[in-house]
Amino acid sequence: MTRIATDPYYPAMQPLVTLGQQIRARGHLDPKLVELVLMRCSQINGCAYCLDMHSKDALAGGETPQRLFLLDAWRETALYSEAERAALAFAEELTELPGHAPVPDAMYAELRKHFEEAAVVDLILLIGVINVWNRLSIATRTEGGHYQPAAH
Repeated sequence: MTRIATDPYYPAMQPLVTLGQQIRARGHLDPKLVELVLMRCSQINGCAYCLDMHSKDALAGGETPQRLFLLDAWRETALYSEAERAALAFAEELTELPGHAPVPDAMYAELRKHFEEAAVVDLILLIGVINVWNRLSIATRTEGGHYQPAAH
């Protein structure tokens, strides 16, 4: 059951919405990759609402069900490109924040093989935004299962 209805506070959340829209509009990141990253962070954080939203958006954007089903085990399959693997590893690193250690140089070097600097910055922002949304949805107990694609 939802703890707090967030609709009355939507104006306070609007900067997060706008940032997400700007990241997508810049076009530095493939739209399918964006949804994979959003879903992977949401899996790690256990956010049912965001998983519902981004799985439906991914499918509406042409992603395959098989790749979504196997996302939690992306290291164990060849369904993801090297660029996607680098982005997913980076998303996990920034979501889990293991201690106070910086992102390993080798991980950053692998990421830079596949993405320009502007895309890396957008990826960092994307990961930050979804982590805020995950925490908001989890704290307010926003229920998953009712999202309709393109409804946000």
